[in-house]
Amino acid sequence: MTDSAEVGGTASLDGRGLIACPVCDVLHDEVPVSAGAKARCSRCGTVLYAPRRSAMTQIVMLAATAAILMIAAVFFPFLELDAGGLNQRSSVFDAVMAFSEGWMAPLSAAVAATVVLLPFARLCAIAYALGPMAIGWHPARYAEAAMRWAEAVRPWAMAEIFILGVAVALVKVAGLAKVTLGPAFWAFAALVLVTVLKDSVICKLSVWKTLEERRNT
Repeated sequence: MTDSAEVGGTASLDGRGLIACPVCDVLHDEVPVSAGAKARCSRCGTVLYAPRRSAMTQIVMLAATAAILMIAAVFFPFLELDAGGLNQRSSVFDAVMAFSEGWMAPLSAAVAATVVLLPFARLCAIAYALGPMAIGWHPARYAEAAMRWAEAVRPWAMAEIFILGVAVALVKVAGLAKVTLGPAFWAFAALVLVTVLKDSVICKLSVWKTLEERRNT
């Protein structure tokens, strides 16, 4: 069980040593919080920061795992349809390329970007920004920019939305044809779980403080 501590007060007005609650915008004094504990907003109870032991290593390992699962999910067979004696097996890559010509090309590009390219690039950016610090090195060049970009594109990385949409579609297709789920489907499902776990481990404030401290040492 983790300890929780409320953070309160506004001792200065110059913005140094102050933390703004992302929900109610109340400013709090920054106080030391031990690993495993949580600092909460004194007004609404929102978790402001929650440092963890070996958090950098956990984040990098989860990001690397998710990247490997992403490659498998894109190129391995996703599902197989069998109806009326016709059999069709396809992967996510095949589905994207099937609409890559003609007036459907922009839709194909959007699907490829939001389902494959942005999630994979975001994972690489996080690993690049935090990987050197996970092994005790100084931050890589442009680590801060890579982390900002990873946070900025997070709403557009829609791998979990894709797997949810596929699940809904399969419910309707199952009555018309025999559907066999391929290894890519399970890789995508595992990818979503790993991504959610990775995002839950990340404490943004702790990451930025560590980046600043390692950069200045």
